Amino acid sequence: MTDTTLGRMADYGSRLQFSDLPAAAVHESKRRLIDTLGCMLGAYHEEPSRIARGMATRSAAESGARVIGSAVRRLPELAAFANGVMGRYLDGNDTYPGGGGHPSDMLAAVLAAADTCHADGRSIITAIAFAYEVYHALFQATRMRDKGMDNVFYTAVGGAAGAAKVLGLTGARMADAISLAITPNLALEATRRGKLSMWKGAAAGNAARNGVFAALLAADGMTGPEKPVEDERGLWGLVGRFELAPFGDRSHRYAVTKSSLKYFLSEYHSQSPITAALELQSQVKVEDIAAVTIYTQWFTWYEIGSEPEKWHPTTRETADHSLPYIIAAVLIDGSFSDEIFAEHRLRDPRIHALTDKIAVKEEPEFTRRFPDAIHCRIEIETTGGGRKIAAVDYPRGHVNNPMTDAEVDAKFRALASRVLPGSKIETALQLLWKFDEAAHLDAIFGTMESGARSWPLS
Repeated sequence: MTDTTLGRMADYGSRLQFSDLPAAAVHESKRRLIDTLGCMLGAYHEEPSRIARGMATRSAAESGARVIGSAVRRLPELAAFANGVMGRYLDGNDTYPGGGGHPSDMLAAVLAAADTCHADGRSIITAIAFAYEVYHALFQATRMRDKGMDNVFYTAVGGAAGAAKVLGLTGARMADAISLAITPNLALEATRRGKLSMWKGAAAGNAARNGVFAALLAADGMTGPEKPVEDERGLWGLVGRFELAPFGDRSHRYAVTKSSLKYFLSEYHSQSPITAALELQSQVKVEDIAAVTIYTQWFTWYEIGSEPEKWHPTTRETADHSLPYIIAAVLIDGSFSDEIFAEHRLRDPRIHALTDKIAVKEEPEFTRRFPDAIHCRIEIETTGGGRKIAAVDYPRGHVNNPMTDAEVDAKFRALASRVLPGSKIETALQLLWKFDEAAHLDAIFGTMESGARSWPLS
């Protein structure tokens, strides 16, 4: 093999064992599994979720994978797509701030592959940890969004790596799986600009689908390009030469422990502003607000506070990426709920009136310290000439202000309760916290399906 970057990923993935993982990596893998499955359940009834499940139901496969809410096995790549769309659509899953996307999107690929081969919990956790390593290393080395491409590239490649690991691929077969994910899956950042469509919440599910498909192709003997990275016609030719950070040295902190969870179901860089707005809402009446200025780092300004569409969003996808809209709704409601993204709230004249009073500005010092900190300062000027100020450095869920296990449980309960009865939720949590003891996925999928017999399954 002449592509050393590809070789390093495949070699590390081939060698990694569950016994190599420190307790923190195992625990954080469980937390992200709980968080992601909660997001899947919470988004079950959303229209894109129904569309994705409808695609999956077009074909049954005896040796396939299950979609959350159903006992019927489907083609694994379509199960990964359906579960991936559900996991991502509410914008509630984990992230690497600053354009790193949402690594837990890869769990849809890993779980689909694991379901086809009846993998045990330890094998799945090992695959998750490996997938996060590949994802994070590629993000740090390539910064695809700086080059006009979408971060779901990392999902496709990391998802393929994790799926290949759980399928037991090693050596050349592992390399083929990763190559078959790298070469055809360079998505465009147009997904996340302007008026956002349903695809914003579905692109990662598509990447997970492509990742598991690449792994399944490699498992059946399909070979991939020999030099998908280190060639002028490969990734180097597109984004420039890079070298991945070392894998698996003794001082290594596993990437699965580095992602930040979301306390609120909203775009990650809105988490600090939401927290600041919640502090301020009790200090001023909405009718007394003359102006609101949100000071933040450049990336937040660019991502959710610069485009005209973000002041008066007309779709859910645009609204959950609209800092003025989110903060206006929080100040009006005195709380945060993703109910603000419902159709009737998008037409709420009170929100739109207040967004016209909101400005978003870059604070250079905040930009300098980003993404190690997610600084935000909100200043409210009142009609009487007063000023109210609140500032946040690390929102809840950030690696420097992590959610507790109890908060992870509470988030899961709140999301799962949209479709599951309480008894099933508690059973699911008990199983998930002991996931490393699981012999297969049957109990997890069975618990979620058995409480959902009355759900619409199309």
